[in-house]
Amino acid sequence: MPPGRTASLSDVVVVGGGAAGLSLAYELAGGPLSVTVVEAPDGGPRPPERTWCYWDDGSHSVEEAESASWSRLRVHGADGAAVTVDPGPLRYRMLRSTPFERLVHERLARSPGGRVLRATAGEVRGVPGGAEVRCTEPDGRVLALRARHVFDSRPLPALPPARTHLLQHFRGRYVRTAGERFDPAVAGLMDFRVPQPARGLAFGYVLPLTTRQALVEYTEFSRAPLSTAAYEAALDRYCREVLRLDAYSVDTVEQGVIPMTDARFPRRVGPAHFRIGTAGGATRPATGYTFSAVRRQARAIAAGLREGRALVPPPHGRRARAMDAVLLRALDAGRVDGPEFFVRLFRRTPPRRLLRFLDGATAPWEDVAVGLGCPVGPMLRTALELPLLSRHSPLPAAPPPPPAASPRGEESDR
Repeated sequence: MPPGRTASLSDVVVVGGGAAGLSLAYELAGGPLSVTVVEAPDGGPRPPERTWCYWDDGSHSVEEAESASWSRLRVHGADGAAVTVDPGPLRYRMLRSTPFERLVHERLARSPGGRVLRATAGEVRGVPGGAEVRCTEPDGRVLALRARHVFDSRPLPALPPARTHLLQHFRGRYVRTAGERFDPAVAGLMDFRVPQPARGLAFGYVLPLTTRQALVEYTEFSRAPLSTAAYEAALDRYCREVLRLDAYSVDTVEQGVIPMTDARFPRRVGPAHFRIGTAGGATRPATGYTFSAVRRQARAIAAGLREGRALVPPPHGRRARAMDAVLLRALDAGRVDGPEFFVRLFRRTPPRRLLRFLDGATAPWEDVAVGLGCPVGPMLRTALELPLLSRHSPLPAAPPPPPAASPRGEESDR
């Protein structure tokens, strides 16, 4: 191994240039703290372009990097009936990773203490006054990068024990049609007009960019991912039989897997070493949405550091996590009809309250109001059962095929 060298001390090292790492760097750039972002070199482990979605009222959006946004949301039931809602002033927003990365890199370049290091991060260990990240640069040289605080967004090698282990897995196509086939004012979040698996649920997902362009995905909540051929067959059927797209071209594809679990994710793994993003529990267990929590977490970390405190707050409150644990278990046990559950949620809940509920931002009385619209009997039975269940590691499974583009969560988000 080539001899190593030690870099100068930074205030903060952010490991990983995905949604969580970039969001934290975005909040810290231009401030009083020196920040180094360690990103994987081109090729090898560096992921391709990703799509991230979230809802926001504009107060914390990054419109400079947005690809599109929608004022209305639509859900289709298995019977074809549509529910269209307007959650104003909230809008559903899409970011692609490339323009967001460019925006963050430009902010870091303008910051006296900001920089991006292209290297493969390895072990993080505690040292006096902080932590050290051992990195390998593209030319093979080893660099020991020291900081007062290290925030690590790399995926965990294995998920922690949990009572329920589901996956949200998907494959999507950015399609282009000859005629005007899409309504660019409406985002199709869940379309249940697809065959359902024996356990869990499946749906289509349509985000129109123009009247002739859209991201079209097939998604499942289940225990194991599919083969690429199975995703392609499901997408072919959805595009042909449901969306009635007779002829279209495919610009790019994306594929990913998001954990949906009630596992407990430790956020502090050393005196100066913290986990953020999905590795720190930012993915909402019952929906797979991550980006909103990642941005919220990044703002809180940055505010704490500016006040001299290093902390990573829980991305979701206890009440939200408890409700998610019940829903995940009920879906996995087959006690609730997934498509019917989500359609009913959109049909019976005021749209702005629903999105706030999905973001874990509702008051207790609002949670009760939402809960009364759910199948009370199966959910109550599941809630009583959960304390009796032991936590276990997920069963080993064959790894999914490598993504053709990248996931939405951390590193993907719906």
